[in-house]
Amino acid sequence: MTILPAAYLPSIAWFAALRRGDCVIDLGEHFIKRSERNRARILTAAGVQELTAQVAQADRPRQPMYGKRLDYSKRWQHLHWGALTAAYKASPFFDHYAPRLEPFYTREYPLLADFNLALIGLLCAAAGLPEPAVSRTYIEAMPDDLDLRPKTKGPVFRTEPYVQVFADRRPFVPNLSFVDLLFAEGPGASAVLSHCRFE
Repeated sequence: MTILPAAYLPSIAWFAALRRGDCVIDLGEHFIKRSERNRARILTAAGVQELTAQVAQADRPRQPMYGKRLDYSKRWQHLHWGALTAAYKASPFFDHYAPRLEPFYTREYPLLADFNLALIGLLCAAAGLPEPAVSRTYIEAMPDDLDLRPKTKGPVFRTEPYVQVFADRRPFVPNLSFVDLLFAEGPGASAVLSHCRFE
């Protein structure tokens, strides 16, 4: 089994793990600050940029993911959509996917998990992948499971290179948010995932 966190604009590794099958998103785990649960990495003209969805009471320990609330006191949605547009408007498939993504940056979701799961559903549909099962109870990992929840270093992930939007001026950056691959490859994103691997 593969155990996934409820990630914000998940990484290519997250989607490569999903493609393997037998996956479940663990909403019963505790929220981990400065992790993929509310942070995504995109590539801009200036280099890698982290997008952080603001959460309420981020320093409060032991809060399960399913109850973590979003904080809209700062205009992070507006800033994220501006960053995504500036970074990817010249990519081959931005115009195709942007109308589906933009509503996530105008509507307010009370809970981080609901926001992330709705985005994951959209990205799964765009990639032609089934949505994973969801558990509201913490999942104890078994020795043979691929567990992508820990913030510490897990298995080594090898990304299959593809042509990124700033390839003319920047070297390839592996394992960004899946939207980087989707905007670059469109329907071909799933084929790129098939060549990615965990070691």
